[in-house]
Amino acid sequence: MRLSTVCLSLLALASDLALADTLRCGTQLINEGDRAFEVEKKCGPPAYRDLVGYTLTGYDRREFKIEEWVYGPTNGKLSILTFEANRLVRIESRRDR
Repeated sequence: MRLSTVCLSLLALASDLALADTLRCGTQLINEGDRAFEVEKKCGPPAYRDLVGYTLTGYDRREFKIEEWVYGPTNGKLSILTFEANRLVRIESRRDR
């Protein structure tokens, strides 16, 4: 009985935040790997745009910008897109509270 309560609690927490590799904007689909200008062309400007920081990547240690864009809420759901070096690397969905 106690184990099932813990499992249900964990499931409820996980349902608040989900990762996906695609997002629908109207009739358009965006995918991980898309460029920032392609996403903005398909989805329009985000409701929020935040500079998260910078990262060093590659063998030559180039510095790239990390940004988060937020779309929504749409039907109570926020979509949070993370860009590294102007490439979409993560799509998260979160219930707006």
